Amino acid sequence: MRVALTPLDFLERARRYYAALEGVVDGDRRITYGDFASRSHRLAHLLRERHGIGRGDRVAYLCGNTLELLEAYYGVLLCGAILSPLNIRLGAAEAQFVLEDSGAALLVLHPDQRELGDRLAPKDLLVLGDAYEQALAAQPATLCDPGEVDEDAVCEIFYTSGSTGMPKGAMLTHRNLATHATDSALTLGLVHDDVVLHTIPLFHVNGWGTPHYVTMLGAKHVMLPRFDAGEVLRFIEQERVTRLSLVPTTASALLDHADLAGRDLSSLVQVTVGGAPPLPRMIETLERHLRCEVVCGYGLTEASPQLTKAVNLRSHAQLPERDQVAKRSTTGLPNVGVDLRVLDDDDHEVVWDSRTIGEICVRSNHVMAGYWNAPEATAEVLRGGWLRTGDLATVDAEGYVTIVDRRKDLIISGGENIASVEVESCLMEHPGVAEAAVVAMPDERWGEVPRAFVVVRGPEATPVPIPVPTPDVLVNWVKARLAKFKAPKRVEIVDELPKGGTGKVLKNELRSRPL
Repeated sequence: MRVALTPLDFLERARRYYAALEGVVDGDRRITYGDFASRSHRLAHLLRERHGIGRGDRVAYLCGNTLELLEAYYGVLLCGAILSPLNIRLGAAEAQFVLEDSGAALLVLHPDQRELGDRLAPKDLLVLGDAYEQALAAQPATLCDPGEVDEDAVCEIFYTSGSTGMPKGAMLTHRNLATHATDSALTLGLVHDDVVLHTIPLFHVNGWGTPHYVTMLGAKHVMLPRFDAGEVLRFIEQERVTRLSLVPTTASALLDHADLAGRDLSSLVQVTVGGAPPLPRMIETLERHLRCEVVCGYGLTEASPQLTKAVNLRSHAQLPERDQVAKRSTTGLPNVGVDLRVLDDDDHEVVWDSRTIGEICVRSNHVMAGYWNAPEATAEVLRGGWLRTGDLATVDAEGYVTIVDRRKDLIISGGENIASVEVESCLMEHPGVAEAAVVAMPDERWGEVPRAFVVVRGPEATPVPIPVPTPDVLVNWVKARLAKFKAPKRVEIVDELPKGGTGKVLKNELRSRPL
């Protein structure tokens, strides 16, 4: 008999076999897997009975890394609904767009996010806290029957800003998430004894695959509501954390923290670094201070998300340590279950010579069903049966991929995706701006940050004379309208933008200008 693939099986396995084991640590709260499963089922009852949530309804969460968001990964699915966690760093207009585009029937709000939540207009609202806990406790203790599960049905929608700057919802299915969890655990070598610190937000591309494979193995979840380097170091020592993930920004914060040398970090087995590609010297420095293996990884919202890990082959054991680190600093090898190719413009695989550039394209059970309410964008990104990532890369003689550029000018800053077009559009809304172009510039802390080139209007060119905007004025203009991390770190006022024969701005020329 064929059984549908679903991450709900991971919760049931934990309930049946790991019930007495401590499963989740969230601040002062320490609960067993039995209690975690019970809370997830009670949440499903609450959503059905109190809020009328049913099959296919979208439930949005505005919440950091807490027990409540972790249990939503199962409770929302148990009542047949679709989970859609929101990025807590979004501006109000961006978050409202996601609520409206997804048609979310309910927004679940953590009190810490009340400032942003008060600026939103959800169809229905559930606020976490004491009242939520009372309502949860009042629900039936019986298991909530999800009914027959279609493994190809959508169960999570995660929004990402594409190169056009318009957020798109990647639809992930039960099959996507179940296979992704199994394949990721195999690739990383996770085991039942692991203690995983959730340093990456669960709403983030690098974070949301983790709840599934940790639960599947009966390993321990340690929640971190917001990244704080001191707290990370304290948790590693206190909870004997074995694994965690970083982006270059958070890695730098750990290395710079005063507690680094004084904490017992001997429990660490492996640390992965994603987001903007780190330099080999950062990998070397992390390994020296954390005293564990550090590997790079790569993934996309559209792929559930993990695609590669830069793990060493056993043949590398005889290589000098510097050469081994160089391999761990690449984009890496494809994960188990991922068919990743670097293709040229004719869809032919490029030569593995570390020089020839092509686009990373992927086929996998992990690849999304498509974009929510965006059939044209879906057809384009899944053209020819491949997920077209838009990332340009080379491949070395052993198959290790290294990203060298982004086809669509996406900026990855501290692990966050920033669409240059979105920032340009925001700048252009200022009445004193005639033209704007945004490119990435390297940054030691964030990996890369936005750099804007702006052509301003003279006071006489505006309907009502206004002062010519200064760089600081334009930075603050963007900060007031978009998430603050999207604001340019440098604005340069120029007489004109370089353009080709068709009028297209030559961004390569802008990138090459001296800082």
